[in-house]
Amino acid sequence: MEDRIINILLVEDDEVDIMNVQRAFKKYKITNPLYVAGNGVEALAMLRSSEQYPQVPKTRRLILLDLNMPKMNGLEFLQELRQDQELKRTPVIVLTTSDEDKDRIEAYNLNVAGYILKPVTFNNFAEVMVALNKYWALCEMP
Repeated sequence: MEDRIINILLVEDDEVDIMNVQRAFKKYKITNPLYVAGNGVEALAMLRSSEQYPQVPKTRRLILLDLNMPKMNGLEFLQELRQDQELKRTPVIVLTTSDEDKDRIEAYNLNVAGYILKPVTFNNFAEVMVALNKYWALCEMP
């Protein structure tokens, strides 16, 4: 089962949402390593192995991405990620409060694997994490 571990990078600036993801992982015994970046700049540094931030392993990784963040928002991050030859194939699932069609269209134009609206309650949020965990456990990833 060790080879089914997915290294998850949560790119999120909201502390409550970060805690909800961590609580859901703990409650439902999701054991995948979780790395947290507060914005797109930090996330890119973590993916590119900057000494300033913890490194996300180069294999079997998935990004959970919020769109509304300071410094570099989610769509700007996606544009940069898709232009990087080493990172462009990294699967990204948008997890956001933005229900704007323009954001959804732009995200899919940048090859996201999914676009999920953040649920309001913790239980619904946790259900989303469980469903995603089942999904990424089945996916074949490099």
